[in-house]
Amino acid sequence: MNRIISAIALLFFNFSFSQEGIEQEPPFNIKTISFVSNNTNVIPFFKLGESFQLQFDDLYSDEADYYYTITQYNYDWSAPTNLSKAEYLNGMDNQRIITYENSFNTLQLYSHYRQVFPNKFNQITKSGNYLFTILNDENEIVFSRRVIIYEEEVNVGLLVRRSRDFEGLDGKQNIEMSINYGDKILQNPIQNVKVTLFQNGNWKTSISNLKPQYTLGSELIYRYNKETQFWGGNEGYTIDNKIIRATNNTIARVTSGDNIYNTYLYTNTPRKNQPYTYFPDINGNFFVQNANGSNSGIEADYSWVYFALDAPEFLEGNIYISGMFNNYALTDDYKMELNKKAGLYEKALLIKQGFTNYQYILTNKKGAIDFENAIDGNYFQTENNYTAIVYYKGNNDRYDRVIGIANTNSEVIRN
Repeated sequence: MNRIISAIALLFFNFSFSQEGIEQEPPFNIKTISFVSNNTNVIPFFKLGESFQLQFDDLYSDEADYYYTITQYNYDWSAPTNLSKAEYLNGMDNQRIITYENSFNTLQLYSHYRQVFPNKFNQITKSGNYLFTILNDENEIVFSRRVIIYEEEVNVGLLVRRSRDFEGLDGKQNIEMSINYGDKILQNPIQNVKVTLFQNGNWKTSISNLKPQYTLGSELIYRYNKETQFWGGNEGYTIDNKIIRATNNTIARVTSGDNIYNTYLYTNTPRKNQPYTYFPDINGNFFVQNANGSNSGIEADYSWVYFALDAPEFLEGNIYISGMFNNYALTDDYKMELNKKAGLYEKALLIKQGFTNYQYILTNKKGAIDFENAIDGNYFQTENNYTAIVYYKGNNDRYDRVIGIANTNSEVIRN
């Protein structure tokens, strides 16, 4: 009887845990998870019916079997929607990923997996939030990623302004927005329309649950001050190792270690007390590329990349290396360690060659991002991409539709 009770309790715990749409980070052997559209790594916001791919590498290179499931979630990712899978998925998921290749002419062996969506087995038929979960052949979760599927039913306007708050005037960027739904009928839009704002596609800094302040005819107006502010941050650092044996203005030296390359970056110094300097970046993104190969997906090699930061030793929090290459993860795998002898914060990460943006993230004692004391400061001039996702759920609807999307860039920031 005790065993039965324990089994039921465990089943309930697993069911409850799985209900929240939290992204699960992969184990060490799974690298370079990316969503690809038109041969470019992109933020996973896709128009309904648009073709895209999920790609990743397995460093074990044993051609393991992986499967995927697709689950629709509500607006705030707190639980799956009330729809059955047959209502938002034409076909069946839990399919095996059958498209994979082994690496070619690389020191680090790996298997490269690709899954196209939609495909002959399933097609998503409704807009909304979706969690794509990758499972192994023992039905264990390997990793999961959030995807937004949208429709373009309303016109969304975005504008980036400097903060109206005097304290954030030099370091923050404020988003103003309008949603014009024209002659479409939206029930109680003040309550039923919700918005999430993203800076550079980062879920961890997104702003959610925004409701319109007022309406002008068929237009919803958002002109908040503090509620829609983002810290500006600074331009990202880059790793350019498309030619993996070459040094350049980002790479100090390269060695060939135990059957793998070692890439040593120049030591970075905090920029928070320096004047803002524009340096073109790709807003946290990354591109896999082997300049000497024709198929970078399987011909790009991996390298141990050595980071070094000359930051004060008395920092109370932790420093992490972050970017789209690791899904902005703030885990121990990416936490820098203080080398007291050298007086530097250091970390080595295994990264696929190409062009990679990264930044240093400081967290406080509670593990929350310490925006105010950012290692490289905050500047209103920083060039960032912003995206607005518009959700709508009518009074009798059973799921949150995504009825609009808009993108803008802070290069056109206004006072």
